[in-house]
Amino acid sequence: MSRALIVIHGKSDRERAAKWAMQAPSGVRIEYKQAKRSLPMNAKFWACLTDVATQVEWHGHKLTPDEWRLIFLDGLKRELKMVPSIDGAGLVNVGRSSSDLSKEEFSNLLELVMMFGAEHGVVFHDPELRT
Repeated sequence: MSRALIVIHGKSDRERAAKWAMQAPSGVRIEYKQAKRSLPMNAKFWACLTDVATQVEWHGHKLTPDEWRLIFLDGLKRELKMVPSIDGAGLVNVGRSSSDLSKEEFSNLLELVMMFGAEHGVVFHDPELRT
């Protein structure tokens, strides 16, 4: 087995993970991570980013949802690291991706987007976000 993933939901998952760890050959890498965001959370996030992108002009620029994602990641105090591009004509973001965030971190990120939207008059189209 070259790759495997177990999401812990109960005792049997823990037992299977322990068994695999005990049988793993030397040099195998085992990584534990917090639970990631759900598909509904991800859909809500991108819907919110799209609403912000279509309704807010940022310092004279209309930004894409992905550009807003980077701005909000920075607002969440995630380190964004920029390095010069290969041809030197621009910068490339080599910082952490939002896909690496835990559920809690992602919830905080979504809350930041909604707070920003409220402060800037964004009308969110997700019925759960309307007040």
